[in-house]
Amino acid sequence: LWTRPNVCQTLTGFCVRSLVPQNTHTECLFTVPDRKTQQHSKMPTANQNLRNRKLQQQDSSERTQPPAGSRRKGGSKGGGGPGGSNLRFSFICLVVSASLLIFLLGAYTDSFHPIIDGIAGRLGYHEKIYAVVIDAGSTGSRVLAFEFHHGTLDGRLVLDYELFEQSKPGLSAFAGRPEEGAASIGKLLDLAKRVVPEAKLSQTPLVLKATAGLRLLPPAQAEALLAACRELFKSSGFLVNAQAVEIMDGTDEGIFSWFTVNFLLGKLTGRNTVAALDLGGGSTQVTFAPRDVSQTPLYKDYMHRVPTFSSYVEVFTNSYLGAGLHAIRHAVFTHRAAENQTKLSSECVNPIIHEKLFRYGTGQYYISGKDNPKATAENPVVDYELCASIVKQKLLPTLKPKPVTLKQHEISAFSYFFDRAIETGLVDPMQGGETTVGEFVSKSREVCAEANADQPFMCVDLVFISTLLEEGYGLKAKTPLKLYKKIDGHEISWALGCAYNILTSRENAMKHK
Repeated sequence: LWTRPNVCQTLTGFCVRSLVPQNTHTECLFTVPDRKTQQHSKMPTANQNLRNRKLQQQDSSERTQPPAGSRRKGGSKGGGGPGGSNLRFSFICLVVSASLLIFLLGAYTDSFHPIIDGIAGRLGYHEKIYAVVIDAGSTGSRVLAFEFHHGTLDGRLVLDYELFEQSKPGLSAFAGRPEEGAASIGKLLDLAKRVVPEAKLSQTPLVLKATAGLRLLPPAQAEALLAACRELFKSSGFLVNAQAVEIMDGTDEGIFSWFTVNFLLGKLTGRNTVAALDLGGGSTQVTFAPRDVSQTPLYKDYMHRVPTFSSYVEVFTNSYLGAGLHAIRHAVFTHRAAENQTKLSSECVNPIIHEKLFRYGTGQYYISGKDNPKATAENPVVDYELCASIVKQKLLPTLKPKPVTLKQHEISAFSYFFDRAIETGLVDPMQGGETTVGEFVSKSREVCAEANADQPFMCVDLVFISTLLEEGYGLKAKTPLKLYKKIDGHEISWALGCAYNILTSRENAMKHK
């Protein structure tokens, strides 16, 4: 078909004339002649009869006297005639067309998934599956209730809906008052029950995973809070197992966040996954799939095999405890302070700021700005270089090992990265967007040169983020950062990756019973 572009062949009733340029003579094989052609063929003229006799004589002569040096192929009937040629050409076209059809179906199957899935959903063929995850973070607790169904074509879990609600303060703030902490979680469970049908409640897994807030508490206080939550879960009506309430390992937090971002971006089936930067209050996580296997020895103790649909991906992940936004604030504010001192002054706070409340863990601190040689009554500013040196002193020792090949990846960042970017106008508050490391640095210098009583800790926060990206992660000023809060209406949170892992692990276990 491709070697004879002016031939339009009808295969199983389909004529591909669209492949032929307009105003071009085309020949359609195996087409039915029109009525006029049929009538003319029944009434041959004398000239036509004479012409036919000459052609028959010429054909007979050629068959009895083959050209010198030529050989007739044995065992073939009409192999060299026009009829045999057309049949061979038709067979070739059929094979090529079938191959092309198979290729196109393979190439576009993924595009058809949502269409077919949508039709199946409207016809009521989808069985809904639910999971509920409580994120007990350092600055607040969040409930995420997810509704999934199995894809019609491939059986993968497809996310249909999620509920996201949060409450403050975080569970760690109730240290010494475990019953009150459990009661705050109970209110979130009541919200989740509005999403999960009562008939599905006992089949719906429920988990609570605590992060850096509880990791930083004394073990006895943290365990008392977890025990109170376990008692609450027993009477919740949800499906609960022995590991339902626990302090989550930082490694899982990083992997689940990476999975969530790539799942929502539709990148889990390809090789171009994006790196995920998550910034919490007590810790920060970096997760990415090294592009080259030769890089894995750099991170040998931090590599993990992550299942993604039908395959596995080797990823680097590390959770840097103590490198969260609130943890670094606390470290900077208590720099050279006496133990148990609650009224503090800091070089990273504008001199006009006086005793602004800062809560961290179970402590309450009152923070004021400190005078410096660069500040005047007319122009109160933070000494940027002095502040940056203190931040580096507190931050850099926590970042081991450094993710030295992170710069090779497309980077997505969320949580406090996103929050501070929208609060300072770096990206759109509704849509998110793209900024660069250099723009974070420039904005930090700009904010530290302003007297902003409404955002008293914005200077130290931006100096910390800039230092983390530039010196901690080794990113250049022009490195782009894609900042997200939501993708396609779904919250960026490790909770989605956790829910997916729980459901798929349960299904795999049932298959192997």
